[in-house]
Amino acid sequence: MSLQTWWVFVLMTFVVSATPGPNMLLVLSMSARHGLRSAIATMLGCMTALLAMMSISAAGLGALLQVFPAVFDALRLAGAAYLVYLGVKCWRAPVQDQAVDAVPLATPAVRTSALYRQGMLVAASNPKAILFAVAFFPQFINPEAAKGVQFGILLLTFSVIEVSWYFVYALSGNRLATYLQRASVLRVFNRLTGSAFIGFAAVMATVRE
Repeated sequence: MSLQTWWVFVLMTFVVSATPGPNMLLVLSMSARHGLRSAIATMLGCMTALLAMMSISAAGLGALLQVFPAVFDALRLAGAAYLVYLGVKCWRAPVQDQAVDAVPLATPAVRTSALYRQGMLVAASNPKAILFAVAFFPQFINPEAAKGVQFGILLLTFSVIEVSWYFVYALSGNRLATYLQRASVLRVFNRLTGSAFIGFAAVMATVRE
């Protein structure tokens, strides 16, 4: 892999990761509602799914989606259904005013394992992530050079960029927490994020490989 190829990968990954999508929206939403620690658990779930998909792609199993497009369709539709579920859940989330000196969004504790699992499910069923891992990622590996070293470099590069953007969204969501102490504002936030999840689901349901 040449340095020029690596820089192209860096620039493309930076743009793809920065683009708002289900993963970033989920991280922002969890940070706004439950705090930065909960967002980190969600990030770990997302990254686990993404790194697993890239590892599978590097092993050559990504061709399965090209040979059996029904597998892609199944993942796509399952992901769309799960995003609709998240959207409805956001819409129906209870809201109440909080005291000015209260801890922002002192919501009931959410299990770390549940947040981690939710992040994994959203990332694993995201067509953008699947196509990135299967169609985009392998193009930067030179088949005539040591694949293991190239894979490690690309995976580390992707992880640094992706996690950096996660923290940008998480910190943005964390700053919103203070404003969400008012029930009226929280209700609007819930409905906006819920609508966004349902919108992503609609787009996901129409995506073709």
